[in-house]
Amino acid sequence: MTCAKTIIATQSLCGNDRGMLDWNDLRYVLETARQGGISGAARVLGVNHATVARRITAAETALGARLFERLASGYIATEAGLDAVRAAEAMEITGAQLDRQVGARDTTISGSLTVTAPQLLISAGLGAMFREFITAHPDIDLKVLASNDVLNLSQREADVAIRISDNPSPTLVGRRVTQQRGAVYASPDLIARDQGGDAPLDWVRFIHWPGPPKWLTDLRPNLNVRLSVDDMIVAIEAARSGIGATRMACFLGDGEPGLARVPGLPDFPYMPIWILTHPDLRRVPRIQAFVDFAATHMRGMRPLFEGQSPG
Repeated sequence: MTCAKTIIATQSLCGNDRGMLDWNDLRYVLETARQGGISGAARVLGVNHATVARRITAAETALGARLFERLASGYIATEAGLDAVRAAEAMEITGAQLDRQVGARDTTISGSLTVTAPQLLISAGLGAMFREFITAHPDIDLKVLASNDVLNLSQREADVAIRISDNPSPTLVGRRVTQQRGAVYASPDLIARDQGGDAPLDWVRFIHWPGPPKWLTDLRPNLNVRLSVDDMIVAIEAARSGIGATRMACFLGDGEPGLARVPGLPDFPYMPIWILTHPDLRRVPRIQAFVDFAATHMRGMRPLFEGQSPG
């Protein structure tokens, strides 16, 4: 009787007006909230817009509440929608934790392994390392994500991250495999024209970096910024084409035929290289095998990373 009265009054929580919630629908609710609309959610989830809209409607029907306000500017979560998002986030965290815990029980050196590393670091010689690793461990299905993005190892977006950093995430564990050095590089033509000292030196600066360090401006006080960039690949190309000098890790500059170190400018400490994983995964045999293998390989490359092999 109470249930019947509730149906008449609110058209909500009992009777046949609501169906059973499909927990998978909450993934679509979560991503729509994160992306601010169904277009972004569809892109992240790899489905079309209609699928996202249909799954959200199904969740709203099952819960008996409107989860989003459909605005021209995007989808805005309602109070009920925020409750659903929080529930979906909790499920996501729990699912990832279970995945890590179950994965940590694996005792064989086989299965899938996802490694992320910066593209320029891969091109400096990690390709050979990957080849040797899959030759030594043919039962491991290795996937490499060439990215500088901070992927979420807690959510298993990657199992191992190779990163250049002064302060890697405290939520990860791993080892610092090598220190690095950096130097100032330019094209041979620019270097041939450069008079040194107080003479102007054309410069390529990074938008997101602080200005040149004091030791550099003490030696070359007249840096003439010709170009500002936000990407190391662009900086390398700009320096190689003669636009200006710039600073970079030695493994990049020393390995580039179109660049040379600017005379009179010393090398300097650069961010070290780390191999990192999630604490729950460090004892998984395939992950431990890769971390050990990669650390040994990259330590063999220390002369390159530490700037001991210019040219």
